Amino acid sequence: MAERSGHTRRNNPESMRSRVLDAAARLFQERGYHSTGIRDIMQATGISSGALHHHFPTKDAIALAVITERVGPVVRESWIDPVRLASSLAKGVARVFAEIIQGIEERGSVAGCPLNNLTMELSFSNPQFRTALESIFREWQAALAERIGATRGGARLFPGRHRSMR
Repeated sequence: MAERSGHTRRNNPESMRSRVLDAAARLFQERGYHSTGIRDIMQATGISSGALHHHFPTKDAIALAVITERVGPVVRESWIDPVRLASSLAKGVARVFAEIIQGIEERGSVAGCPLNNLTMELSFSNPQFRTALESIFREWQAALAERIGATRGGARLFPGRHRSMR
């Protein structure tokens, strides 16, 4: 821990921020955004209101960070990268679904897709949420279009401008 003026720092702001995002992502997945309160997040992390609001002034700020820093990377890791990096589109898609099945079997339950759950709940409630969620879908769509196009001999899929989720 860093020392200042002979005192050891007790908290780690980056770790605290990460704990908030992890807890909020889990709670939003389990309960939904609208059914999760700031107090729920504070209780799950054990941090004070002041500490929480230092990092995230509003619940919407927490949600935007969850979308961009938790949901986006999870979608990229579990859906986009396996398709992009596989030796074939079919193998990439098969790997994605095999991992989904394995996760369901390990948990013994279905939790739903964090991206789809948040999209259904939030996409019409806040334009910033819609934009952040839409960017993840566009990245996913681009990866699929690229692989499908390569599979089809370079034919372009999804030509022209992408339609909004509106």
